[in-house]
Amino acid sequence: MHKATDPVHDPVLNVRSALTAAGAEDTVRTFEDKVPTAAAAASALGCDVAAITNSLIFELDGEPLLILASGAAKVDTGLVAEKLGTGKIRRAKPDFVLEHTGQEVGGVAPVGHPRKIRTLLDVSLVAHPVLWAGAGDHNSMFSISYEELKTITDAQELQVR
Repeated sequence: MHKATDPVHDPVLNVRSALTAAGAEDTVRTFEDKVPTAAAAASALGCDVAAITNSLIFELDGEPLLILASGAAKVDTGLVAEKLGTGKIRRAKPDFVLEHTGQEVGGVAPVGHPRKIRTLLDVSLVAHPVLWAGAGDHNSMFSISYEELKTITDAQELQVR
């Protein structure tokens, strides 16, 4: 049995590997203090909270749906369901998030998951030349451009609020 600290199961190493495999630069920064919220991350990074990209896992018909949303606003799941033409979208429970991402709530990254997850990208994030996203744990973040994030996650651009 592997421990959570084994390299094969280390969420931050998985994110680093996913970034480099996609041809993106490994810009992961690890902080001494936890940065589990957009506000905490923005404070540690000295950036606008709107440039923080929250990786939020929702449940849609029993499958995970990853919404990459600005830290400055709340996702309108009714609007997203309407735009996608789907049933109800529910916020996933922590065990569902861990099962599908290999990462805990508060540290979920847009990449580095065991399997590809359908991903939506909040169009409001395009306003920021540099975005910051969680890197797999509560202490790590990485920087990336909107276009690069869209490409490496194969995300569908959508108004989510």
